[in-house]
Parts: sequence; structure tokens; C-alpha cells
Amino acid sequence: MTRSRTATPSRAPRPEDERLGVGASFGYGLQHVLTMYGGIIAPPLIIGGVAGVTPQEQGLLIAACLFVGGFATVLQSFGIPFFGSQLPLVQGTSFASVATMTAIAQGEGGIQAVFGAVIASAALGFLITPFFARVVRFFPPVVTGVVITAIGLTLFPVAARWAMGGDAQAPEFGSVGNLGLAGATLLIILLLSKLGSAAISRLSILLGLVLGTVLAVLLGRADFSTVLDGPVFAFPEPLAFGPPVFEVAAIVSMFIVVLVILTETTADIIAVGEIVDTKVDKKRIGDGLRADMAASAIAPLFNGFTQSAFAQNVGLVAITGVKSRFVVTAGGVILVVLGLLPVLGRVVAAVPPPVLGGAGIVLFGTVAASGIRTLAKVDHKNGANLIIVAVSIGFGMLPIAVPEIYGNFPGWFETVFHSGISSAAVMAVLLNLLFNEFRAGNPPRGTGSVFANAPVRAVRYESLEHLQDHLKEGDTVRGGKLVDCDGKEVPVITAAGEIIDTRVCRSPDGPAHAH
Repeated sequence: MTRSRTATPSRAPRPEDERLGVGASFGYGLQHVLTMYGGIIAPPLIIGGVAGVTPQEQGLLIAACLFVGGFATVLQSFGIPFFGSQLPLVQGTSFASVATMTAIAQGEGGIQAVFGAVIASAALGFLITPFFARVVRFFPPVVTGVVITAIGLTLFPVAARWAMGGDAQAPEFGSVGNLGLAGATLLIILLLSKLGSAAISRLSILLGLVLGTVLAVLLGRADFSTVLDGPVFAFPEPLAFGPPVFEVAAIVSMFIVVLVILTETTADIIAVGEIVDTKVDKKRIGDGLRADMAASAIAPLFNGFTQSAFAQNVGLVAITGVKSRFVVTAGGVILVVLGLLPVLGRVVAAVPPPVLGGAGIVLFGTVAASGIRTLAKVDHKNGANLIIVAVSIGFGMLPIAVPEIYGNFPGWFETVFHSGISSAAVMAVLLNLLFNEFRAGNPPRGTGSVFANAPVRAVRYESLEHLQDHLKEGDTVRGGKLVDCDGKEVPVITAAGEIIDTRVCRSPDGPAHAH
């Protein structure tokens, strides 16, 4: 006698759970590391310089940021219960906190006050993550599309500075040589992307960085002479700068930054979910934010700073099509190793900024293009969504076009809205609430607005003798009627605006040419 069993339907595999093998995972993971390496070492260089630390201590800060960033990346992408979004998100020291941390470092508490402010503010951020996990319903495509587009657009200044040389004080900053090297790297990436081999195309960014660096060496624009200077292995020394100092004003200012980081990380989680084409719910966002804040709270114990998702790596996921979170986990392991082996970190640090700039143009442009693709799903017919997109992107671009625009505003306001990503995200959420959630006062459906109700194209009856002057590309004549490239009829109207049911041409169906 056989016992029948009821089959339990298995859960459909998620795109991000694909396993590519150890070799491929670490290869693609290295590509992620090279993409964000310049961004992860810049904050400790800036903060250490302001705090007046020695070159050796600055090296310690860089190694610590690599180590902590790797730990945070593994926690975010691989995940454990209640921690980690399990999405291909690379974590690193947040640029949003640099301005505030430099201001704190210049005070009496120095860098120890920075560490104390980070620990306390991250702990407060950890406590409020359930609130942020519940706002996912307020991020429809019109909001996420704006945010993703803003992420890409706001990163272009980073690519421009890299392409110009990275150091604005250097004599060759913005030189033809630097921009030429960036352009050559971009050209290499484009040519590699065009090749028939899928493997080469997917690794085009990494190969472009390698070949761009080789070209820089041949041109004498890369210096590897100091790679062997310093220790080969060094474990981050806990509290190497002394115990953290907790100052109320510093904690309050850093907490405002943490709110910005939570907003940006929420947007990045949703953005990468869109690119990977996987479900992102409030639980997943909550797990991701908890990982973000937990890593930020622990980071100062190992001489690190606030952690957040790196937007430029979202672009790498989009352009390569490699959606596996285990690839990013492998990248996190590489970051940990780089943090333990400063000699390897010095090798990667020797990649010239112009080479990174050439790759950044492709990466950041891809992020913006992904946002535009998301916005294509939005219904713009009623005009409200069009207003949301237009105002939000414009608002997000203000601090990018004029960084000092909010210089006379209160510090908390400048901290929040100095980031183009945060500006666009806040405005998109508020306008979506105003137009799509609270509908009182909205125009009747179908009437739209002046933005959506632009005049339709038409041809004046009096102009038929000179029709060729009114044709546009793609116009054809079908059944004696003039239609545009979308197949819509172009009406013929009188001076009074009345539509005439007439034929504009008596020739057989075919393209409408001007003679």
C-alpha cells in the first residue's frame, strides 16, 4: 500500500539568489570594489585631514573604513535574521555625513567626538527603523522613478571630478591629459560592451578600469612606487584614537544626517529592487535599515564612520545585468581582506582618478536611465504625475547646480537638502501625498492640467497648398488621411478651429514627402 503525499509548492526563485560560482562571484565582486573604492577612502582622507591626524593614522582610518564597509556589505547582501535586505547593495562610508563630521572634528572633542556622535545617532536611527519600513506604500513608481533618476544625475559631479583628476588643488586638475585618459577609458568600456562575448561585455567596467590603468602607466600618469611602503598585514585596532566622546550638539546634528542616510538607503533598496525586478516590502526595507544602522553603530569601535548603500554600485548592477547578491557578498569579503592587507589597498588606491571618471560616466548614466525607464510606467495623462516628476527632479538638481544655495538656511535644513537625492526624494514623497493621496481639490479626472493638456497637433485647411512645410519625420498618408509616426490622425481644421473631414492627398497610401 503506497501513501500519497501532497506536494508543497516551492517558492519561486528570486533573481538575486542566483549563484554564479566562486570564481565568477569574486570576479564581479572585484568590479564592485573598484567602482566604489575611491568613494570609500575619500571620507577618511577628508575627516582625518581636518582632525589633524598623522599620515600613519590616516592610513589606519582608511583600512578601518574598508574593513567596516566589507563587514556591512556582507551583512546587507547575505543577511541574517532581522538584519540585511538580501539585495546586491554595497555598503560604505556615507558621503552625506562628511560635512557634519568635519564640523564636529574641528571642535574641542576632535575625532573622538565624531565617533561618539556616530554611535549615539546610529543607535537612535536603529530604534526608528520600523517607521521607515512602513513608508514603502508612499514610494510608487512616480516616486521611485524620480529618486533613481536623481541618484544618477547627482552622481555626475563625482564622475566629473574624477575625470578632471580628483584633486582640485593639483596643478593638472582639469588638464587635457586627465580628461583624455578618462575619455580613453570610456571608449575602451564602450568597445568592450559591443563585443559579442557576453562574459567580456559583463566585465567591461572591470576590464576598462584595468586597461585604463595600464594606459595611464604607459603615459606616466599612474604611480605605484609607494605600494610596498607600510605594513603588509594590519588588523584594525579597536578605539585606536581613544574612547568616544559624547557631545549633545554633535549627536543632534549627526542624528539629522542619520535621517538623511535612512531616506537614501530606503531609496537605494527600492531602486535596486526595481533593477533586479524582485519584491521589496516593508519587512525587507526594515531588515536593510537595521543592518545599515547596526553597522554604523559598530563602525566607530573600529575607527570607522556612518555606513550607507553606495548608489554608484546600483548602476553597476543595472549595466552588467548581474543581479546575484552573492556577487556583492564576495565584494564585501574582498573589502574585508583589503582592510586587513593595506598593501592590497594601496594597489587599488593607485588606480588614477581619471580612469574612475571614465567608468563613472557609464555607471551613473545607467542609473539615471533606469529611473527614466521606471518613469515610463507612470500614467502622465492627468498632469499630476507630470508635475510631481518635473518639480521633484528640478528641486533635486538645485543643490547640484549651486551647492551653496542653502548656505544661509539653518544647519539642519542645509544638512537635509544639500543632498540632491534627499531633496528629490522628500519633494517627490510630499507631492505624491498632495496630488495622489489627498485628492481633495484636484481637478476632475480626465481634465488634467495646463502641463498635460497641450494643444494637439493639427494642420490648417488654408495651408494644404504648402503641406510640405508642415510635415514632420514619420508622417505618412493612409487612406487619404495624414497620420503621424504613432499612427494618430493629424486633423485638418479651419481658421475657427473646426475639424474638416477631408482628404489631404489623393495619392496612394505611402509616405508623405515634401516636393
